[in-house]
Parts: sequence; C-alpha cells; structure tokens
Amino acid sequence: MSRETVVAKRYAKALYEAAAQDGRTLEVEQELTAAVKALTSDKDIVNFITSPNISEEAKWSIINSSLEGKLSQPVIAVIKLLIERGRSDVLSDLLDSYVKIASEALGVANAVVYTTYPLNDQEQQKVAAEFGELIHKKIRVNNVVDKDLLGGMKVVIGDKLYDGSLAGKLERLEKSFRR
Repeated sequence: MSRETVVAKRYAKALYEAAAQDGRTLEVEQELTAAVKALTSDKDIVNFITSPNISEEAKWSIINSSLEGKLSQPVIAVIKLLIERGRSDVLSDLLDSYVKIASEALGVANAVVYTTYPLNDQEQQKVAAEFGELIHKKIRVNNVVDKDLLGGMKVVIGDKLYDGSLAGKLERLEKSFRR
C-alpha cells in the first residue's frame, strides 16, 4: 500500500467521523465528489495547485473563494489541510477511501454494471434490487456502456464479477462441451 493511500485513508476516516456525527455521510460524499472532480479534472487547476512557485496560502485563498458557500465545513477543512500541507496529490485517493468507508458503514455496495446501452432508472433499480438481495446489501449502480459486449451485462461488486454477457455464456457453454 502506497504512502499516499495510507495518508488518504487517515483523512477519509476523520472526514467520515465528522460527517457521521452530523448525520451527513451521503451529503459529504456528494460534496467531496464534486470538489475532487473540480480540483483534479482541469489540467490548469492541477498545475496551479501543484506549482511550487505559488505559496500554499495563495493557493488556498483562490480555491477557497471559488468553493466558499458550496461545501460544508468538514469538506472545506480537509481540502484546506491537504493544500496547506502540499498533499493535494491524494485528493482522488481520499475520495475513494471515503466512499469505501461510508459504503461499508452504511451497508451499501457499489456495483459497476457494464451494458451495451445506458440503463434507464427503472432498469438500474431492478439490477440494484436483484443484486442487493443476492449479497444482502443496498446496491448503488454505476452504469458503464461497453460497446464491446455482444449482449447481456457484466456486474462488478467489490472484487466479484457476475458475468451475464452473451460472450461469457458462450464461453461457459464451450467449457461444458469440453468436459
């Protein structure tokens, strides 16, 4: 496990504890997701944050003016701490760790569902219900369109793959014939 991951887990755990105390676990997750996306998706912003020629106070002043009023105090405090300590490189790891901690505490599992077309809300709810019943957790669906699938779907929950794709079924059929 890298040092950045360890650092990110510590910050994520502290942020989760603050959010849980206020009963705002999911809201903090949404805020953190938006903030990390805003701070890491634009190359110019990343270059600004990581520039050694700009003081941490100046970085925070500019970032704070753009985030002020949009995020809760715990999220702002964690982002400020990371920027002041020159640890903005762990923002994405922080988000990943926070999502894992919060999901586990809330009995929620994240499922990545690969399909050939985007699932509508009703289809996502059906997938969530069926797999939730299977693993005894509430499922959060992230639908990914994979044009390489011939049909069906693949569902990844944690480190488990549930392959209901046409290619997967054909492969299993072929193996059964070989036996």
